[in-house]
Amino acid sequence: MEKQISFWWAIVPLIAMVAAMLITIVYLEQGPHMPLLFGTAVAALVAWRNGSKWPEIEEAIYKGIRLALPAVIILILIGLIIGSWIGGGVVATMILYGLEILSPSLFLVTIAVICAVVSLAIGSSWSTMGTIGVAGMGIGLSMGIPAAMIAGAVISGSYFGDKMSPLSDTTNLAAGLTNTDLFEHIKHMWWTTVPGFAIALIAFWFLGRGFSAAGTDTADIATTVGVLQDSFVISPWLLLIPLAVFVMVGFKVPAIPALLIGAFLGTLAQIFIQGGSIAEAVGVLQGGYVIETGNVLVDDLFNRGGLDSMMYTVSLILVAMSFGGILEYTGMLKAIMEKILKLARTGGSLVASTVVSATATNAMCAEQYISIVVPSRMYASSYKEKNLASKNLSRALEDGGTLTSVFFAWNTCGVFILGTLGVSAFEYAAFAVFNYTVPLISIIYGLIGFTIAPRGTSGEYEPQAE
Repeated sequence: MEKQISFWWAIVPLIAMVAAMLITIVYLEQGPHMPLLFGTAVAALVAWRNGSKWPEIEEAIYKGIRLALPAVIILILIGLIIGSWIGGGVVATMILYGLEILSPSLFLVTIAVICAVVSLAIGSSWSTMGTIGVAGMGIGLSMGIPAAMIAGAVISGSYFGDKMSPLSDTTNLAAGLTNTDLFEHIKHMWWTTVPGFAIALIAFWFLGRGFSAAGTDTADIATTVGVLQDSFVISPWLLLIPLAVFVMVGFKVPAIPALLIGAFLGTLAQIFIQGGSIAEAVGVLQGGYVIETGNVLVDDLFNRGGLDSMMYTVSLILVAMSFGGILEYTGMLKAIMEKILKLARTGGSLVASTVVSATATNAMCAEQYISIVVPSRMYASSYKEKNLASKNLSRALEDGGTLTSVFFAWNTCGVFILGTLGVSAFEYAAFAVFNYTVPLISIIYGLIGFTIAPRGTSGEYEPQAE
């Protein structure tokens, strides 16, 4: 299906989409759906102009959408989890106990570490953000900490664990596509990931100094605690529900059944512990939890969840993947990547080019899986030619692909975070310290040759170019 398209034709849809995105979001203050649809239309016209038939363009759209279907299913289940756990009192219990044990000045550091540990154990940044992250937002907001800072800490911790976990899908994908031993891949990532997380924790400690127990409005916290106690039955037994989900995933129960069980347990808690009716519980799964306490913070945080709440996100993913599918499967993305590859004349610049290419793919195709798959195909033979071990490629793919996906509001990861944490990429970008520090460290390492392993080192397989 792929046609030979010039670089200049290939970047036309990208320029059109970015320009439309800036105008629509910055000046018109509207969402990203229409700019992406406009970019998709331009991409289709460019593909047609360069020899693709409409059935081929249509199939490219379908291929792009199919790639995102697993993420859509997880997104829907997270909507059910959020609604049922709010309705069942799980989130209120987590917030209440969190307010009692967490210090405002160390909150950002603490929530980042907690998210890192949970994500490392279960291998999923999305599941961590949709559970621990939602509770963390409530705790931090009650302490007067800005939402963007909390989201940045949650994202940093969640992606550290996801990146380093042998249970993570992206970690296994990067290792598998480059034919690198999984644990050798993880071991090689420590050189960029651990320093990046250390820098993030230092930044969160510095930011957290402005929030102390003395400076926190204890009256507001007391009011919030009182509202939660009046609105929900608070019990430590409710913490067994998230614990059960984390244990299941830790024992390699697939994410979909584990999340379904979590939503089911939350629904049971709403009926049998909170005293809701079956009709109310089913309504929460569909339309989300609705509460009117008169407390703005509680109402804003708890009026969310349910399948319907994720439809904005799902529709954005479908549009974004239509755009990305045309770019990849009609040869436009390949044309852009080949241009970038010509600039990589040394091993160090090859690593830097891989990180930049993976980041650019996140922007163009709106999906972190594509940002790993496509550069792995494009760069495998080049790493072999320059006598570099395949684990250099797998690490660069994760440093540039997995982590930078959160910085684009139209990427599936940016969309998911908006839907779960309620903060847009434009707001939290500056505070997702880990996610931009690691790619920079990776590029620096590549340019100076530090930790760049030659072929034949431990755990290396032969990388295969497709």
